Amino acid sequence: MTAWPVQEGVFELGDLPVEQGGVIRDARLAWQTHGTLNEARDNVIVYPCSYTATHDGQNWLIGPDGILDPREWFIVIPDMFSNGLSSGAANTPDYPLVVTVRDNVLAQERLLREVFGIEQVAAVYGFSMGAMQAYHWAAMFPARVERAIVVCGSARTAIHNRVFLSGLLRTLEAAPEYQGNGRFSSEPQAALRAFGHIYAGWGLSQDFYRAELFRTVLGAPDLETYLKTDWEAGFARSHAADLYAQALTWTHGDISADPQYGGDLPRALAAIQARVLLLPSETDLYFRVADNAAELPFLRHGELKPIPSIWGHRAGSPAGLPDELAFLKEAVRDWLKDVGRRAEN
Repeated sequence: MTAWPVQEGVFELGDLPVEQGGVIRDARLAWQTHGTLNEARDNVIVYPCSYTATHDGQNWLIGPDGILDPREWFIVIPDMFSNGLSSGAANTPDYPLVVTVRDNVLAQERLLREVFGIEQVAAVYGFSMGAMQAYHWAAMFPARVERAIVVCGSARTAIHNRVFLSGLLRTLEAAPEYQGNGRFSSEPQAALRAFGHIYAGWGLSQDFYRAELFRTVLGAPDLETYLKTDWEAGFARSHAADLYAQALTWTHGDISADPQYGGDLPRALAAIQARVLLLPSETDLYFRVADNAAELPFLRHGELKPIPSIWGHRAGSPAGLPDELAFLKEAVRDWLKDVGRRAEN
């Protein structure tokens, strides 16, 4: 039981058309909130989910001593489509093949406005695919988002990142259970095991494996055990259809793929009015420091602060990693400080 208010629910969106064609029938958006919405409704932090994550899986960083303090902020965690709680490929008939990051953010904006009466957002904080959503929030609603905190994410999914995702998708498609269009006759257990092994080679850095941190820090007796308990077991809890759908969402991530920007990424970045804090991991293999460095010159108000770590992508979600957690907490709280002072006045 927490020492601050926590609510959760499901927002019924109705039949929801998506931008690349198709409709999510009787669309549902699960959510959880932490803290209290102030009278002015301007102490709001949106905290979108990362790949496969749910609100209960990523709310560990919320707390008086955490990265996001629920005594000061009203933190809204919307569950991304196909994460197992919101509508998704595994639980929705005729689910569209491609549901984009933009589709997710448009649904989240409705949640804030229609359920909570929220128009202004003090910050959007996200890790990985959540960071992609944070970037989209800032580009889609430039006058309404004051801060965007992008942890191990980018404005557009890089080509090298898409190659990784293509490998995951082709692995799922090679399963005998695959029926086409992201659907499976049953869960493809062998393909899911392979999926986990591929992911393990990308989620942590070469330096992590060279130092054998899976053994010395995580306590696995050997590499084979680590891959089985941490990666095979983790993805075995997900539905293949949802993994496929979210991987396509990730593949198509691009803030400029929006009618108002027409595919012009520098234009989309320059339109962002929010103060953007870019926090890549120094050793991330998905979202490279160089990707954020290339975005930075086009942002009106941006800062790049790489996380010093050999934990690769994992450094951006540093539960159990004291050095990375301290770095992230200090950087984020400092970025929010002036907003916090305004909210108190």
